[in-house]
Amino acid sequence: MPIRPYTPSDLAALHAINVAGEPGVGPVSQDELDAILAEGTCFVSVDAGAEPDGFILLVAPGADYHSPNFRWFEERLLSGTEPDFIYVDRIAIAASAQGEGLGAALYETAFDAFKGKTGAITCEVNTLPPNPGSIRFHERLGFKPVGEQVFTPGEKAVVYLERVL
Repeated sequence: MPIRPYTPSDLAALHAINVAGEPGVGPVSQDELDAILAEGTCFVSVDAGAEPDGFILLVAPGADYHSPNFRWFEERLLSGTEPDFIYVDRIAIAASAQGEGLGAALYETAFDAFKGKTGAITCEVNTLPPNPGSIRFHERLGFKPVGEQVFTPGEKAVVYLERVL
């Protein structure tokens, strides 16, 4: 499973993977995804034909990105309660490639890319609607809960996770 940095020619394929992964990943238009990609670091897994079959998109503090979850971590950093961080905005795997270990491989690529940096890799996982599989997956990778937020009582809530680098 080769993993490489994002190139602009990947945009349409990554958007299609993102759309297929909703609601597990947040919905974005292709233009919105392009804007987030311009602010972050993205690694793409490719299939035998070199076509994208998954990706992880990471954003660093100071980015012009207005996700409330990203801002939650950034506010903690500014208040001195959060170490420096790299935020996993999204990770998505094509349905045809699920169950092959791509998610863990993409995360390992991110951990390696930021090795030696202080701080943590951070993310959030939905607790409403529940996503227990993602929580177990992140726990296996060494992520620990550091907070939670309810956006709509009874409908939308997340747990914030981090793995210290």
